[in-house]
Amino acid sequence: MITLTGFSDEISTDLNEQLTCLESESMRYLEFRGVWGKNVLKLNDAELAAVKEELQRREIGVSSIGSPIGKISIEDPFEPHLQDFERALHVAEYFNTRYIRVFSFFIPENNDPSRYRDEVMERMNQLVKRAEKREIILLHENEKDIFGDTSERCLDILQTVNSPSLRAAYDPANFVQCGVKPFKEAFPILKPYIEYVHIKDAIHSDGHVTVAGKGDGQVKEALAALKQEGYNGFLSLEPHLQSAGTFKGFSGAQLFKEATQACKVILDELHWDWE
Repeated sequence: MITLTGFSDEISTDLNEQLTCLESESMRYLEFRGVWGKNVLKLNDAELAAVKEELQRREIGVSSIGSPIGKISIEDPFEPHLQDFERALHVAEYFNTRYIRVFSFFIPENNDPSRYRDEVMERMNQLVKRAEKREIILLHENEKDIFGDTSERCLDILQTVNSPSLRAAYDPANFVQCGVKPFKEAFPILKPYIEYVHIKDAIHSDGHVTVAGKGDGQVKEALAALKQEGYNGFLSLEPHLQSAGTFKGFSGAQLFKEATQACKVILDELHWDWE
């Protein structure tokens, strides 16, 4: 059995509207990226406490902190970002989740990523060492235009850092947008590291994001393989159906429900139970 979760800030900026939509789809977890128009790492302690109280009241858990860590240029100063990362570690512990979503730094446009490899690895190692001390697992998302946007460079990061505190958040739509065939090219080499799965799909010709199973993300093939491998983790809805930005996407309640239902159709076809 797997567990459905999702980026609830794609539903609304309002916490109650987020949770009501999740409940309508029988989802008991969310991936916490933001609320009230603020990124999760920018919420103060009182705001975090208010969120936690409401989540506990409605018995909804946090699957992961959908942080923006690593979404800065590799040429930007790192020390201020480490302070943000310390906040991310605190927030993860506060919401009793062992996962934080991270990235591997934007590469300057028209530059060869290999030029920045050593600096990327140094920064990723620093993040991981801090996570190890707190028993937190960092989930590296393959995001367009960062160092780890292709399957080969994702593998390079995971093998070089070589820590159980760094694992892959497999995102098929992002691979499509980078010209990678998700199931044929990325999944086989990243399979040993996949700890978490983002559910969104995209069309190869223009990169347009669509619901699972309607694009070129080979979502059903990957889920079938994960089921066969005994995967029992989270599937996280990140639909991006209305808009997609550098630090967040948006779908609205109705489109979020459509994305969730498309995922459920695939799970039903695979006879894969979810909660």
